[in-house]
Amino acid sequence: MGDARERPAVGIADILVGASVLALISVVIAWATHAHPYTAEAGRISLTWWHLPLDAVYSWLRMLAAYAISLVFTLIYAYVAAFNPRAEKIMLPMLDILQSIPVLSFLPVVLLAFVALFPGSRIGVNLASIILIFTGQVWNMVFAVYHGFITVPRDLRESALSLNLSSWQRFRTLELPYAMVGLVWNSMMSWAGGWFFLMAAEMFSLGSRSYQLRGLGSYLQTAANQGRWGAELAGLITLVLVIVLMDQLIWRPLLAWAEKFKMEMVEGAERPRSVVLRVLRRSVLLEWMGRTVWIPMTEWSDRLFSQTLPRVRKNEPVATLVGLVRWLAVAFVVVVIVTALQGAARLLSRLSLNEIEVVLLATLSTLARVTIALAVSVIWTVPVGVFIGLNRDWAARLTPVTQIAASVPATALFPGLVAILIHMRGGLNVASVLLMVLGTQWYILFNVIAGASAIPEDLREATRMFRLNRTKVWTTLILPAIAPFLITGLITAAGGAWNASIVAEYVSFHHHIYTAFGVGAIIARSSQHHGFSVLLLATGFLALVVVLINRLIWRRLYNKATERYSVS
Repeated sequence: MGDARERPAVGIADILVGASVLALISVVIAWATHAHPYTAEAGRISLTWWHLPLDAVYSWLRMLAAYAISLVFTLIYAYVAAFNPRAEKIMLPMLDILQSIPVLSFLPVVLLAFVALFPGSRIGVNLASIILIFTGQVWNMVFAVYHGFITVPRDLRESALSLNLSSWQRFRTLELPYAMVGLVWNSMMSWAGGWFFLMAAEMFSLGSRSYQLRGLGSYLQTAANQGRWGAELAGLITLVLVIVLMDQLIWRPLLAWAEKFKMEMVEGAERPRSVVLRVLRRSVLLEWMGRTVWIPMTEWSDRLFSQTLPRVRKNEPVATLVGLVRWLAVAFVVVVIVTALQGAARLLSRLSLNEIEVVLLATLSTLARVTIALAVSVIWTVPVGVFIGLNRDWAARLTPVTQIAASVPATALFPGLVAILIHMRGGLNVASVLLMVLGTQWYILFNVIAGASAIPEDLREATRMFRLNRTKVWTTLILPAIAPFLITGLITAAGGAWNASIVAEYVSFHHHIYTAFGVGAIIARSSQHHGFSVLLLATGFLALVVVLINRLIWRRLYNKATERYSVS
């Protein structure tokens, strides 16, 4: 009764929530039904400013669809890799390979497949665009959630086992909440990565055909190619407005909500606040949905996944059927791999020794640029990230700024940078490194912020009690605490830098092509001119270098950091 007197049955919060849901549903329906016949040559990108709101909606919906796929993929992949040791030995190297393959290397296969599935329809090109954005979003999310799963404190795991919780209940009440802070921060970074590759994912060429989709990415790229700086500025302002709205309506409420999952024995500084989150918590509609839908669903899922399947003897028909299906699946995978290897061998056999040598040298050249970009990024992101993560008052002010800066695609600014730097000493070599820094430094920054903000307040209080000086605090607490997060950021930043090489080393500006010698330029040029043999070789070399670096350097450092510095 007291609760009923405190607030009306239906308030402004419920009106806002209901209106938002109806608006989103109507926009999705309008977008889904806008599938008139489409041909590659028919694409026309208008630069009139009143088209920008609808272009922004189209791009946001593609980003949302790609993020939904990324989230599902992340939870499944990270869970299996974290809790199945046999699968982990295969899945982690595979993840290293996949995150090292540039977006444009996926382009020919993805585009041709979806265009063939939906001939003459806009659906196939939209799905191809969504999958390309997905490849730019998902990998850092997987690494972050995997890190969260494997660093759950041992005492909490033992408590969950002593309570006889099922695997699903442990996932829902312990493992996913423990990884939630890292997931939210890396989700923000994934959206920033999606914005970065939006221009390549909405407007691309394959051979003699040009595929264009309405959206902010196509708008910005068209404006840059035509030198329409007024239209370019209008597109950037629209993108910034979208980013600010997302920060206020989505990310800031999520960050404030995720604070409840942090492990702290001592109450620290003031927690992040969100007006939107307060409005949502006052919503009677959401409270009713939670009570009548969410709670029954969680109880039903607990009952469903808590049921233990009866053991079957090896000679039972069920066991025989399961074994047969397993062997058929393995045989199918083997056939697919063998067929793919045969096709790859045929393509690679067409290459000359000189072409192989050029691709190898180009890979080493791009490796040098990636190394410089990572070094420059670490120099400033570690101190700034720690400052933001440990000072919540400043975090409330600076997080929106970093959100906007990280989400503005450097590719939209790059034509202007090229125009300034192309005639200076170093030319595109300097500009390409700068673009790699602009596109990848945020992976490190956001991971460092997440690591610093996850430091328990009781440990910080202990350093104050023992009156440790600043150097001791950094060496005994801060650096060890952020080490796993920093290495995760470096792994994903390195992958992002390799991906960024395809747009940093091959630039189309004012109908001129500017290139820097590197594997990214080779991949970009080969994907546009059907050079599939060179594309396959360049992608293979790039993936091999990334995997070797991850296996020999990053993975060893990561394992050592998680073993020595995890809270357990």
